[in-house]
Amino acid sequence: MAWRWWIVLIWAGAIVLLLQHLGNVPLRDWDEALVARVAEEISQRPFPTNLLPTLWDQPYLNKPPLLHALIGCAIGVWRHTAGSEGLRQVPPEWLVRAIPALASSLIVPLVALVQWRLRPGDRTAAICTAAVALTLLPLMRHGRLAMLDGSLISAMALQWWALLSLPAAPSPTQRRIWGLLAGAAGSAILLLKAPASLPLLVGACLLLAWERRWSPRQWLPLVVLIGIGLLPGLLWHGWHLLERGPEALTMWGRQGLARVVSPIEGHSSGWIMPVLEVLEGGWPWLTLWPLAMLTALQQRRSRWGFWCLGLTLLTAAAVLPLRTQLPWYSHLLWPSFALSVGPLLAQLIERSGGTSQLVNRLLLAVPCFWILAGAGILAVQGQIPVPGAVTISAALALAFGGGLLLSPALRWRQWGAAALIALLWGALFNLFASPIWLWELSEQWSVQPASAWLQPLVTAGGPPPLLLQENERPSLNWYLGQEVGTGSKARRQLRTSIDERLVLSTSDPSKPQLSCSRIEQAKQTSQQGPDLYRCKQS
Repeated sequence: MAWRWWIVLIWAGAIVLLLQHLGNVPLRDWDEALVARVAEEISQRPFPTNLLPTLWDQPYLNKPPLLHALIGCAIGVWRHTAGSEGLRQVPPEWLVRAIPALASSLIVPLVALVQWRLRPGDRTAAICTAAVALTLLPLMRHGRLAMLDGSLISAMALQWWALLSLPAAPSPTQRRIWGLLAGAAGSAILLLKAPASLPLLVGACLLLAWERRWSPRQWLPLVVLIGIGLLPGLLWHGWHLLERGPEALTMWGRQGLARVVSPIEGHSSGWIMPVLEVLEGGWPWLTLWPLAMLTALQQRRSRWGFWCLGLTLLTAAAVLPLRTQLPWYSHLLWPSFALSVGPLLAQLIERSGGTSQLVNRLLLAVPCFWILAGAGILAVQGQIPVPGAVTISAALALAFGGGLLLSPALRWRQWGAAALIALLWGALFNLFASPIWLWELSEQWSVQPASAWLQPLVTAGGPPPLLLQENERPSLNWYLGQEVGTGSKARRQLRTSIDERLVLSTSDPSKPQLSCSRIEQAKQTSQQGPDLYRCKQS
């Protein structure tokens, strides 16, 4: 079978992983619920004013609206299909997550296409690179969420592929196609996370210039074509600035430069967080990464070695210096990780002598480590708080696949790699079929019981609920279909308003001038959630 069909098959496996059981858990705070709400408001407003996003009818200045608009289109189609019944319902979780999941799936074929440009004719390396991307837990798990990062790295990989597809002596047609495509990918980044667009594009172009394949005269038309491709993103930002004035620069300032120079909202763990995310999420391929870096350094004069080192440094430079760090910022590091590790997996299969003797000897120790790790997981799998189907599949992948990769026969090593990938895919499939795949939900009380209590009162025109003694929960706002007052705003309304209020609180909010009675008790349905009180001025 042609290598392209293998890539299509692996891509289909990624789509299955990313789309299955998307609706088995509620939306996560913060980003998923915010993305969903902005998308729904886009679906309710007329074109083109809906391209200036809002959140609870106020200007939304956090991120550009490309992904939100696509989700909004899906919501609009769903409401039109569902009719009057859909107008009364909150859009389902699977619908909100489906568009980001499909966009995130593109990273699998795109990293294979990038690898093909770096190692022309090396079909095994391209297939192995796609397989590594398919079986990286952080890449697949985060791609299932209604967030921007999965789409961002797909656009980034598309830009890399376009730039790398330009030959040393491009014809005008080739320059036009790949230059416009690189610019269009830059536009997508501008409309997803604007501050990331400039460093990623400039960094990739600098690497291309460093190769010295073109004369300065050849660069001018390429830069013009990239600029034309960037026009949609630049025009939207210009329009946004004209309509909303200086506050439109928030997504460049507070959401961009400010996160480099200072921690925002207490997220100040620095470079340690993305490093820990890679160390935790890169298994089992992390064992190949040091050897991949050593090989790239030894082959730095080859195109793969040069770009492997360059893209690793580029993405690390885009993530590690940030003073504000969140776990998903490390998502930007995985494409270069897959590009580095894929050829080492191919070498483990083919043993073609493309690496140094030192690397070859160390490479043979990796399957031995996988066998030991698989046996260890099998020994303790009953004590790991995940479904047995997940741990057993992962353990068999390491033990069985690792054992076959030690075989002297090429055919058995190929079967070993296939077993390793297939069983790791099965482990991810079983993980995503269970609710624990979004384990962050267990860190806070579930909003669904509270929304079930409040929904009849809200739809009946009752008093607006207030959430006291808690941080804001955008997911509660989403499921209720209205904004819930929190913090000082909620306390001020309770203190000054003579109207009756509903209050979610972990303790009785009664005060000398405030009389409250509990009408729902959280512990009946949730161990951690607040109780529901009805409060009125005494």
